[in-house]
Amino acid sequence: MEKIVLAEKFNLFTEHWSPKIVAELNDSYIKLAKLKGEFVWHHHDEEEELFFVVKGTLLIKFRDKEVLLNEGECIVIPKGVEHLPVADEEVHVMLIEPKTTLNTGNVVNERTVETLNKI
Repeated sequence: MEKIVLAEKFNLFTEHWSPKIVAELNDSYIKLAKLKGEFVWHHHDEEEELFFVVKGTLLIKFRDKEVLLNEGECIVIPKGVEHLPVADEEVHVMLIEPKTTLNTGNVVNERTVETLNKI
């Protein structure tokens, strides 16, 4: 058991939209990601997803509303809910989601990350 220093972990990578595993919790991964720009509309059929903003501001678009997350704020997106993360400037997020969660959910494209790296 060792503490995880988020700032140190974020300094280990530069790529956007490519989550990194920092820990495991039961059947879930704790992931860190840097986001910038607009992702893709997607949903997760079987998994809920938690976005916690560590640094910056993240807009989560839903088909019927938008939620703006500032540093220290989080949201749980229920399974099956279509969403689109948007980061005008670089945002650092922590994600907590089941190990089976594919970052692009029901969409498979060039942004899909099938093999996650542990940092």
